[in-house]
Amino acid sequence: MEVDPNNVVFETRGLTKIYDMGEVQVQALRGIDLKLYESELVVLLGASGSGKSTLVNILGGLDTATSGKVFYRQQELTRASDKALTEYRRHFVGFVFQFYNLIPSLTALENVAIVTEIAKNPMKPMDALELVELGDRADHFPSQLSGGQQQRVAIARAIAKRPAVLLCDEPTGALDSKTGIIVLEALNRVNQELGTTTVIITHNVVQGEIAEKVIQLKDGRISDIRHNAHKKSPRELKW
Repeated sequence: MEVDPNNVVFETRGLTKIYDMGEVQVQALRGIDLKLYESELVVLLGASGSGKSTLVNILGGLDTATSGKVFYRQQELTRASDKALTEYRRHFVGFVFQFYNLIPSLTALENVAIVTEIAKNPMKPMDALELVELGDRADHFPSQLSGGQQQRVAIARAIAKRPAVLLCDEPTGALDSKTGIIVLEALNRVNQELGTTTVIITHNVVQGEIAEKVIQLKDGRISDIRHNAHKKSPRELKW
């Protein structure tokens, strides 16, 4: 999808995060300067402990920075109250995690519908399921679905409120490569059809080939940013 350089969704300036672990301080982020754009598909790469999840959690309003600034569409999140951050997460951000966190006693459709009840302009739950190609599994419970299908239900749940941004932390981490590709296809389809700014955390270098932009983190710093002139489709990936 074409990226307009004027449409900045996220901007960070000198972002740092320090965790106090008893007598030890862990510096998770060490001065991150970054811009992410509307409709962009971005892959965040790095080893465990490089700061990927911390960065995404701050962008999503799940965590706060120690210093520096974070802006969402020129609104400074670093100054936002807890109530404002809750509203921000509720209306603008969709999250997908490595583990699906579906409610076992609800069907796929019901798991998605929960989110639409608190959204301002939600999709129909069935439309969200059909976007991830699971319309025919709407009445199945999580225990009747494969891991990849459960993750696609989790994606449908995340997008059903029409979030402006979709933040995905190791969404294929618990899946084999064949199933992981199906999940990446669902995320790619959401990005293309809804124009949702999508950030995918992974330690799998190959997955970077589906993104417009690949950001490499190392020891809490950005070590490299590269742009793919030709994005691959998930089906073309081999890992």
